[in-house]
Amino acid sequence: MYRALYRHLLSRADAEWIHGVAVRSLAMTGNFSVSRALLRCLFAPRRLESLAVSAFGLRFAHPLGLAGGFDKDGVALHGLAALGFSFIEVGTVTPQPQAGNAKPRLFRLLDDQALINRMGFPSSGMARVAHNLERRPALPLAISLGKNKTTPLQDALQDYCAVLEYLYPYGDLFVVNISSPNTPELRRLQTAAHLAELLAGLRQALAAQGSAKPLLLKIAPDLSFEEIETICALALQHGVSGLIATNTTLERPSGLRSADAHQPGGLSGAPLRAKSTQIVRHIRAVTAGQLPVIGVGGVFSGADIWEKLCAGAVLVQAYTGFIYEGLAFVRRAISQLQGIMRAEGVRDLGQVIGKG
Repeated sequence: MYRALYRHLLSRADAEWIHGVAVRSLAMTGNFSVSRALLRCLFAPRRLESLAVSAFGLRFAHPLGLAGGFDKDGVALHGLAALGFSFIEVGTVTPQPQAGNAKPRLFRLLDDQALINRMGFPSSGMARVAHNLERRPALPLAISLGKNKTTPLQDALQDYCAVLEYLYPYGDLFVVNISSPNTPELRRLQTAAHLAELLAGLRQALAAQGSAKPLLLKIAPDLSFEEIETICALALQHGVSGLIATNTTLERPSGLRSADAHQPGGLSGAPLRAKSTQIVRHIRAVTAGQLPVIGVGGVFSGADIWEKLCAGAVLVQAYTGFIYEGLAFVRRAISQLQGIMRAEGVRDLGQVIGKG
């Protein structure tokens, strides 16, 4: 029913406007214990036996979390948690508030089960996000760190450190987003010339906090395997806890059918599924599992979760799949994953990771 409603009604409205309505609705619903309980009853997975995952020194109820970009300012966390996600990534957050790129900047590719965005890190800024996170749900929370558009690339480290230090009390994991295609020159930070200095500075900022919360690096799918191997080596050298693979792609795979497929920006969703899984598998292989990976890209179902776990991901994130599948997305995907596990005779997800 939701798919039909989305295709024939919701998709007629501006994509960013309807997204804002969804976030505000979840924020309002999450404010009240009765409505949160109703969301959990209607949409959250009911039985999670054998699905718990231990990673990054944290425990996750199951492997499926919400990727960064859906709730940029952390306003709807209680509503999203009630839908059953095992962890949520907030952001990307910048030090100062910024509007992001000019609108329109979010496009649906309905026939391709995809989105294109060129948002450009719209953010309320770290001070406002800190206020929003003072009352957060009891599940692992990741915070995506970014830089302001006006900050020169050579000064990017100070922006990333500022957000890390300001929001450190509120996050359980911190994600260094240097792979968005929508902030000028940002992806240059993935090169060896910039990355070593950035990671060294962030590790120093973490050490100054007196404890070692996990630091993850989010990479682009448009890198060569050689570039990915360089990033892996630097990540291991500088004590990075893991990678998130991958962000959106600038490539346009052949066969896209939607009218907006030509729009500039980052492509996410089903067309990215195979490539992101391939990159997860490569990272697992070249690091011999020393660098845990969160797999993201084209996750719509339990089969997609299974595929990324088999490739070597320890956890999985979704964004576009949630948009297309609706409020029951987590329950449906986890139920499908459990069905696959039963069919394969798997009792524990530890038996799955990296085995495919």
